[in-house]
Amino acid sequence: MLIIDNENNKPFIILLVEDNPGDVRLTQEAFKESKFFHKLYITKDGEEAIDFLNQKEEFQNVPLPDLILLDLNLPKKSGREVLAEIKNDQNLKYIPVVVLTTSDADEDILNSYKLHANCYITKPVEFHKFLDIVKKIEDFWLSIVKLPRRKEDD
Repeated sequence: MLIIDNENNKPFIILLVEDNPGDVRLTQEAFKESKFFHKLYITKDGEEAIDFLNQKEEFQNVPLPDLILLDLNLPKKSGREVLAEIKNDQNLKYIPVVVLTTSDADEDILNSYKLHANCYITKPVEFHKFLDIVKKIEDFWLSIVKLPRRKEDD
């Protein structure tokens, strides 16, 4: 049974910004078992994430996400730079950003919150723990939290 996130039967849109193919696969696997109607988009570097969010070029017809899962250590443009751009953009700043990264450095945690990350999660190394974290993210952000509805049509 799928749980629909709103009465218009629109999928919950998730943007995963991740350059590690293994972590992408694990996240996809975790969301495959989801009971929520969702669509997962993936960008592999910071520049591509910003292009996606600004709906440039090949991304001109994609919807804005309801939730962003952001790695900090990205090629081309770091996750920190992406987070700063999102939170300084009037059209994007209300999209929740979950920093999901391998770093547990106090400086990264503090700087992410200074840049207005909505939460910070260190990726566990173990496969089953990583899947559990993604499921908890899903449970919290898709079923507990009340988020603003997207205005555009998908």
